[in-house]
Amino acid sequence: MDRHSIIVCILLGIFTTNLIRVVPMLLIKGQITNRFLRSFLYYVPYVTLAVMTFPSIIQTTMSPISGTVALIAGIVAAWRGMGLFPVAAICCAIVYLMDTLVL
Repeated sequence: MDRHSIIVCILLGIFTTNLIRVVPMLLIKGQITNRFLRSFLYYVPYVTLAVMTFPSIIQTTMSPISGTVALIAGIVAAWRGMGLFPVAAICCAIVYLMDTLVL
């Protein structure tokens, strides 16, 4: 890729990113009162994060089994009210033990 193409790609990325953020502010003037739309917009960041995170949890380990077991253990630990750090530590420990000792 030559220098001109890289600059065009960077500018296109900047334009696209800013367009996504500016257009809703220009189109929606007041507060959103629709209950369905408000709940939909509330959960969009969580769904996006889940869609990007869950496949990588399973695929980045040495075996998909250890990633799946750690994911299930993390969900159970979070469901029981544990914080982010303990859940992450439990998941890391499970993946480490399963990848080194079991598999």
